Amino acid sequence: MSSSNLLNIRPTGPFSADLTVPGDKSISHRAVIIAGLANGPCRIRNYLPSEDCLNTLRAMERLGVSCEYAETNQDGPMEVMVHGTSMGLSSPSSTIDCGNSGTGMRLLAGILAGQKFESTLTGDDSLCSRPMGRIIKPLERMGAQLEARGKTEGCAPLVFQGRALNSIHYIMPVASAQVKSAVLLAGLFAQGRTTVEQPSETRDHTERMLSDFGIQLGFEGNKISIEGGQIPEATNLDVPGDISSAAFWLVAAAAREKSRVKIRKVGLNPTRTAVLNVLLRMGAKIKETATSGGEGEPTGDLEVHGSELHGTDISGKEIPNLIDEIPILAVAGALARGTMTIRDAGELRVKESDRIRTVVDNLQAMGANVTEHDDGMTIEGGANLHGASLDCFGDHRIAMAFSIAGLFAEGETVILNTECIATSYPGFEEDLRKAGGIRP
Repeated sequence: MSSSNLLNIRPTGPFSADLTVPGDKSISHRAVIIAGLANGPCRIRNYLPSEDCLNTLRAMERLGVSCEYAETNQDGPMEVMVHGTSMGLSSPSSTIDCGNSGTGMRLLAGILAGQKFESTLTGDDSLCSRPMGRIIKPLERMGAQLEARGKTEGCAPLVFQGRALNSIHYIMPVASAQVKSAVLLAGLFAQGRTTVEQPSETRDHTERMLSDFGIQLGFEGNKISIEGGQIPEATNLDVPGDISSAAFWLVAAAAREKSRVKIRKVGLNPTRTAVLNVLLRMGAKIKETATSGGEGEPTGDLEVHGSELHGTDISGKEIPNLIDEIPILAVAGALARGTMTIRDAGELRVKESDRIRTVVDNLQAMGANVTEHDDGMTIEGGANLHGASLDCFGDHRIAMAFSIAGLFAEGETVILNTECIATSYPGFEEDLRKAGGIRP
């Protein structure tokens, strides 16, 4: 039994399922933004029709990009024909609403910083409480004139006055794919060569996609450079399934002996597969079959068979490429034998919720033994979880992670305020039904 803002989860035994998860959220955002800057029509297949990505699509339409919806489902367009503007965006008639999407806001900030017109980016209460200083600083160094007018310093709404940009060499103090992407996109509108230097490897979807669109980039160690004035060449894109969405089912099957899940056509970008590495360290049985390679985004099928998991340490350089998967990995830690330690993950405190606090509180409410740290947590696995009424605080990944936890808990688990799941995974409830967690 469920409603639009409530999920009632029941425990389930071993299950077998074949799933195709929705299109990758990170790639969908980037696809419609860069296609909107291209020199002709671009067809995007398997676009993610989630609230976050639909808000980015609407934002580009507000900036003068014409889009046709070739294929839709009950959630929205899954195939979009984007008619690029050859870098010639138009002034929006009113404020652009990014909803709950930090990715959408930060990437759009990159392209709006160098426009000749004024524009404003805003979002819901959660997004307008998330710090934007990390993108404001480099964009201002490039000559952008922008102001953060939120109730909290450095927060949205972001108001852009429209200024010509100059190139910079920006050394990122913290590894962040969103900051890197904002600077590279702004670099397209800047004079000269813009270079971003990252302290450690981050998701490279932006670099791969810019290359797919014919943009010339320079690579030297952890430095990525882009020459301003290039116009993306129109191309067609297929968005792979989102491995961050697949992660929920990987854990659900891996932690239950005799369970099996096969997930088809999922993205296997090396900067996103750290979740597989962690699960393999924990003893998960995962078979990976590549279905594409070469240029662009690698994809493949993943098949998982249940086994006994054991705890592991997660820290250091692997954290930036695991940041979205840590909530469900924490659930895996609670279901495993031994101890899981998560450190160096302070970035979790400024996501859609304070994910350290919400994960710790919800695991403790289900009977797990968890200790909170400033930058993570320690989880003593093996406790018998019990059902509880849990608030996800408007955070889609918390809602889905604890829905999976509910499959292993004695009694009923109730997840409150689950409408946020639509920001990244429309159809999650139906897939949860296939796993036996929701019954007719």
